[in-house]
Amino acid sequence: MRLPTIACFLLLPGLAAQSAAQSAAQGAPPVRYDVSFPNAVHHEASIVAEFQGVPAGTLVLRMSRSSPGRYALHEFAKNVYGVTAVNGAGRTLRVTRPNPHQWNVMGHDGTVRVTYVLFGDLIDGTYTGISDAHVHLGMPATFLWARGFEARPITVTFHPLPGWSVATQLTPTRDSTTFTAPHLQYFMDSPTMLGPLMVRSWPVTSNGRTTQFRVALHHEGTAAEADAYTEYTKRIVHEAEGVWGELPAYDFGQYTFVGAYVPYAHGDGMEHRNSTSLTSSATLADKMLDELGTVSHEFFHSWNVERLRPASIEPFDFTDANMSEELWLAEGFTSYYGPLVLARAGITTVTQFLQELGGAASDVVTAPGRRWFTAVEMSEQAPFVDAARSVDPQNKANTFISYYTWGSTIALGMDLALRARADTLSLDTFMRAMWREFGRHQVNYAPSRPYRVDDARRILGRVAGDSAWANDFFARFVTGRDVPDYAALADRAGIVVRKAAAGHAWLGNPEFRTDRDKVTVATAARQGSPAYEAGLEAGDRVAQLDGVVIGRAAQIDSIVAAHKPGDRLPMVFNGRSGARQVVLTLAEDPRLEWVLGEDAAQPPTAAQLAFRQRWLSSARKD
Repeated sequence: MRLPTIACFLLLPGLAAQSAAQSAAQGAPPVRYDVSFPNAVHHEASIVAEFQGVPAGTLVLRMSRSSPGRYALHEFAKNVYGVTAVNGAGRTLRVTRPNPHQWNVMGHDGTVRVTYVLFGDLIDGTYTGISDAHVHLGMPATFLWARGFEARPITVTFHPLPGWSVATQLTPTRDSTTFTAPHLQYFMDSPTMLGPLMVRSWPVTSNGRTTQFRVALHHEGTAAEADAYTEYTKRIVHEAEGVWGELPAYDFGQYTFVGAYVPYAHGDGMEHRNSTSLTSSATLADKMLDELGTVSHEFFHSWNVERLRPASIEPFDFTDANMSEELWLAEGFTSYYGPLVLARAGITTVTQFLQELGGAASDVVTAPGRRWFTAVEMSEQAPFVDAARSVDPQNKANTFISYYTWGSTIALGMDLALRARADTLSLDTFMRAMWREFGRHQVNYAPSRPYRVDDARRILGRVAGDSAWANDFFARFVTGRDVPDYAALADRAGIVVRKAAAGHAWLGNPEFRTDRDKVTVATAARQGSPAYEAGLEAGDRVAQLDGVVIGRAAQIDSIVAAHKPGDRLPMVFNGRSGARQVVLTLAEDPRLEWVLGEDAAQPPTAAQLAFRQRWLSSARKD
């Protein structure tokens, strides 16, 4: 089946430059790609790229080093081989490789036809996975592109295996296997899935515009499961629209959920301007709710980050890592709204919502990482942690808090704090104000005004009617290292924030591994914990605890559980400098939980229930 497809954002430097470059490219021959899978069983694709109207001199070809929605380097060129080139007459051209991600082609006649083999065996939101059962193409991980041709239109033809169809946000043609893009940035932001797909669609009218939504699934379940997934997705779309007050003006009036739920996929979700890539090895039958959480998060991105976009990643640079100060808002606030939309839509319960967001708040409150960086500075760490790979050990367990997690708790605190100021205020109010100023107006598939941290602070002051309060909020919780008083804020909704294991002894959070009756520390100990203060480090072997010879990791948990905070336990362990004898002073487990007052013997008042109702009820007005 041919799927109508969609557009992505244009990310060229400056709107005037975008317009000029695009106008100049209108009459130029398009870049043409042809993709076939003669060796799909061994995860290979054969790709031909043709560039016409090439200026005299050297044609510089590149593979991307990063991908939209990711911020680290991924070096996609490592999976490209067998690169050859010919001119318009079919004569072989000289190809050199001056660096790992570039090929230079010389001696052409104005036409260069490049052929190469691509290996790909990772189905997720960034990479490329190829097999005789399914193909999932991350475009930056798949296609060579040419310097100077970024503004040219692109035509790509796929040769799917028999019985397969294509799901993509590229623009379709009369040929069901050929698609177009207006320029490289559009093309690179358009993941494409090929396989035996189940397709569902429905229209939604918002602000006088009708959008055709589509779910394209490759999964090993039933049609009934696909139907149920689609019905839940409809509710997510409906509720997310309620937060913002309108749907975005989706390019070409379409939005596609591209889902691969197959055993050989990796769990991931990746937002795009008018589609989202959803992958998991879990089945819809077993993990429907988990997958819907990803759907909710990624769909919310079609406003927040795709159109309401930080200036620090606009334009996106395919040749380098992309660092941003605003990911606490772009990713973190989306991580708050993902579960909130599910709860408001009645897909999850209030208790489930509190468990997820309360757990995130507990992580931030108790994490040692706040000693080292602010939420803004954590966002700048993305190139090191966002699916990044490193060989050497890192101390992120003690120095890093995910901007997803910290940002979601900033959103939680801001939402409750705004609601505490007036019944008419909420985080929804703030997001809509940001949308009106920085997201709604788009030019050339990009925001006409991307925002910065100070813009968000200014908008918060305007929404609250109190710039001093907004400045203080940002200084303490965004550019500072403090956290809101969650217990006081949650109390307004009749929710109790309390110790999750009050009175229980706590050693810290290192993991222990048992191997042939030897127990070693598998992970770093948290700074400030009893284990850390005792000098335990990853790789150490625990010999004795409280006089007991340790041969199984479970023994440590049992011994600690039998004691109370403040108890002192002798320990013997072997580290790099040899055997050590120390005394552990156990602490109280610091983890927090959020519990409904009625479940904590603190029945809420009518005012508290009304506050909770305003917060967690549907934002839809119809």
